[in-house]
Amino acid sequence: MGHIGRCVDQPNPVKRMNMNRQKGKLRSLYTTVEGLSIHARISAEIPPKDAPVLILVPGAGLSGRYMIPTAEQLVPDYQVYVPDLPGFGDSDKPEPPLNLSELADILCKWMDAVGIEQATMLGNSLGCQIIVEFAVRHPNRLERAILQGPTVDRHARTFYQQLWCLILDAPNEAPSQALIQIEDYWKAGFARVIHTFQMALSDAVEEKLPHVNVPTLVVRGENDTLVSPQWAEEIVSLLPNSQFVEIADGGHTLNYKMPEAVAKVTRAFLNGTQPHLKKQKELTR
Repeated sequence: MGHIGRCVDQPNPVKRMNMNRQKGKLRSLYTTVEGLSIHARISAEIPPKDAPVLILVPGAGLSGRYMIPTAEQLVPDYQVYVPDLPGFGDSDKPEPPLNLSELADILCKWMDAVGIEQATMLGNSLGCQIIVEFAVRHPNRLERAILQGPTVDRHARTFYQQLWCLILDAPNEAPSQALIQIEDYWKAGFARVIHTFQMALSDAVEEKLPHVNVPTLVVRGENDTLVSPQWAEEIVSLLPNSQFVEIADGGHTLNYKMPEAVAKVTRAFLNGTQPHLKKQKELTR
């Protein structure tokens, strides 16, 4: 698939949109964008018309499945969308795999297709890098940003350093998450997953952070070995309008293991009830 052009700031007609109602708080939505079928999980019940829109952006090689625990915590209050980005989960898998700018662009075009003019985005890991790219390329479409476990630490930006950090982080994560990761990696394919990790490592996200001109919450797990305190502090200092929250006892994927804590700080941030400080700790003990 060729380069995906930058989307306009007005919604486009939906080419195809199919809903598959499911039990629970979320349902599936399939939308065709740029010839690709994109799957998303969305709020099962129609939220209030004025409910803020919240898009959860998954990390490297993963579908939106591991974002479900946090999504389910947030659906009562927000219009929640959890897309499987092209190449992953139940979305189509373009060849060659999309690069970072193309992922940001097609996310914007997907917003056009489902009728979202502006949204807050909550990402984990590579999802944070995609949100930063989106903020730079489509600033009028992003209302606020929540970067949970933002990667990749520029002080440990090699494959082996990141692999070691992942190994060290494993005890902090739920065993069931590993099963989801294995299944998602298998579905995406080895070559695509490797390409995605290489893309994450080559992204100098720190150069873009000063251009993210929306209120941004940086969330770090206290025991997250992929996001060092030094790296988190650097991210916060580079963002023009930022707040920082550290979740006690948390690892890298708080969205899966500690969804209540993520939902709590998300609500506080969006409701404006957190002090406007550069650094703050949210203790969950």
